[in-house]
Amino acid sequence: MSKATINEVAKEAGVSIKTVSRVMNNEPSVRTATREKVLAAVAKLHYQPNLAARNLAGTKSYSLAYIYDNPNAYYVIDMQEGILSACRQQGFELVIHPCSAKNENIVEEISEMVKHSRVSGLILTPPFSERPDFVKALMALDINIVRIMSGDAVPDDLTPCIMVNDHEAAYTITQHLLSLGHKQIGFIAGDSSHQSTVERLKGYKKALADANVSLDESLIYNGNYSFETGVDGAKHLLANKAKPTAIFSCNDEIAAGALFAARLMNVSIPGELSLAGFENSPFSRQTWPRLTTADQPNKEIAENAANLLIAQGRKQKPTHVSMQYTPQLVKRDSTSLKEQ
Repeated sequence: MSKATINEVAKEAGVSIKTVSRVMNNEPSVRTATREKVLAAVAKLHYQPNLAARNLAGTKSYSLAYIYDNPNAYYVIDMQEGILSACRQQGFELVIHPCSAKNENIVEEISEMVKHSRVSGLILTPPFSERPDFVKALMALDINIVRIMSGDAVPDDLTPCIMVNDHEAAYTITQHLLSLGHKQIGFIAGDSSHQSTVERLKGYKKALADANVSLDESLIYNGNYSFETGVDGAKHLLANKAKPTAIFSCNDEIAAGALFAARLMNVSIPGELSLAGFENSPFSRQTWPRLTTADQPNKEIAENAANLLIAQGRKQKPTHVSMQYTPQLVKRDSTSLKEQ
């Protein structure tokens, strides 16, 4: 079956090819009745615009780029799916660009990608989104940017942002462990270059302070967002003189590693040790017992970031719109009352 053409859509709707193009480009000057006729013809004929041709036909680009440096495959997949959902609804393509935040020539790398792929905007995730100098350098390319960041408030007015309140969510998780009677609570940190690690650690410390529980720095293990960090961190903490009765891991992958290590050491979960993660990724549901965690809706966050970026290009919303998410506590079987 051959694909419908823009000429056939125009004929079906009884309008000019230019009008069809204006509707597909979501230009505001088209009458509502005309727009509805064109969209009805598009639906009837299953018309799909040739995005490559649209990009080449003029100065307007219909591609977005997702820039990331994150070892967590589930996080990356959720982000891609969320952005793709918005792109498909609004007729955009997605360029996925993994790269290293440690690359000294990262600005040049992204600049070349932008020029080569002719993208209309960038979605930045940590740690790139949290580096103002990097963001300013990319803004010099005269391209729209939306950042996904950790924090309870937008740190500047450079770009629109999606903020994730990791601090409050981490506070809630730690508070939950405290309510179960745990006072010796370990913390396994993710990458120090990610603000999410900083915010989650702050939330953990604040909850302890508010409960008048003294902070024991020996119960904090610094690592990165990986299963291996969870294994090494749990082994280290469980060998500690002040052995924890609960461990809060900076994400679910770390928590899954901590659970694995506990099993190797014949430590029962949650009988002898309660475990909590963060993000509500598949890691939290694929372990046994399933992990208590904080639900961070990454697909929804990514979809809204893409919609903000597209709207920014079309100037449908103020330049510096921001949204905030607070991951919500999900109680599962990996946490229980402290044994007396």
